[in-house]
Amino acid sequence: MYAKNAWYVACTPDEIDDKPLGRRICGESIVLYRGPDGKAAALEDFCPHRGAPLSLGSVTEGKLVCGYHGLEMGCDGRAIAMPGQRVRGFPAIRAFPLIERYGFVWIWPGEPAGADPARLHHLGWAEGPEWAYGGGIFHIACDYRLMIDNLMDLSHEKYVHSTSIGQKELDETPTTTRVEGDTVVTSRFMDNIMPPSFWRMALRGNHLADDVPVDRWQICRFTPPSHVLIEVGVAHAGKGGYDADAQHKVSSIVVDFITPETETSIWYFWGMARNFNVHDKALTATIREGQGKIFSEDLAILEAQQRNLLAHPERALLKLNIDSGGVQSRRVLDRILADEQSPVPAGAAG
Repeated sequence: MYAKNAWYVACTPDEIDDKPLGRRICGESIVLYRGPDGKAAALEDFCPHRGAPLSLGSVTEGKLVCGYHGLEMGCDGRAIAMPGQRVRGFPAIRAFPLIERYGFVWIWPGEPAGADPARLHHLGWAEGPEWAYGGGIFHIACDYRLMIDNLMDLSHEKYVHSTSIGQKELDETPTTTRVEGDTVVTSRFMDNIMPPSFWRMALRGNHLADDVPVDRWQICRFTPPSHVLIEVGVAHAGKGGYDADAQHKVSSIVVDFITPETETSIWYFWGMARNFNVHDKALTATIREGQGKIFSEDLAILEAQQRNLLAHPERALLKLNIDSGGVQSRRVLDRILADEQSPVPAGAAG
């Protein structure tokens, strides 16, 4: 139920700086660590000697050492050494392609031959000094597609996030959805409204008045396998809205990288990249704290929703106009999954 021939966020670099990390990704038990040159590496989390999880071991001079009997593993999945034993003839365990880029470690859980770095989406906000970023990671007990649905339909903000980013105009303003290849874009533009509390804080953070009407926008972009980047912001009303000059607005990109763990659980890497007042570390911390509280509210809803769906698998769910972004995203995923699972026709190889 998830595409494997794709790049997913496996972890953040600091999670593997001093010890191995065990993580299940797309149903695969994986251990991540740093090899002898400091480069990130990933193997299946299974010692070929007695089957113990390698993630329970340690890293010595770039070699992954099993915590059961001391078997040393190389980044290619081959056994290197073991005290008093000959082990170089052991069959190799699986090694996974990795890329460390944009402040994340990305993994390709599918066929290694297809792991082209060029297939990783370009993230311009992660490269330039004109952007600041702060974020975190949540483990959530829900189907990854429920999180995509949630992020592609922000009308829930009025109800789930009523004290931070919710407001009545979310119900009153229609969205538009378009599909561009494998990308789905859902947009909402709200004009001449009062900013909710989160955006009042952001306006103050950019030295702008927070008690005047604003134009607000939300542009949600889904790209496979499970990434949603959302352009959000407000500008003082009448200054051009989304296209307003920087001196009249605050704008950011909500970063959502969803990595399936199992069919009913995910690793959710969240954050916000902003291009205003980027050197204010206190503002970055304040935004991160506020965003963390907002996503915690989503977590509670999604886990309760998943429990309900598991208890009533026979129930069909309604599809309304506000669901168009999620519906179209699922269609893209279904098409990709069908292509990935279809057998190669005879004679097509080569």
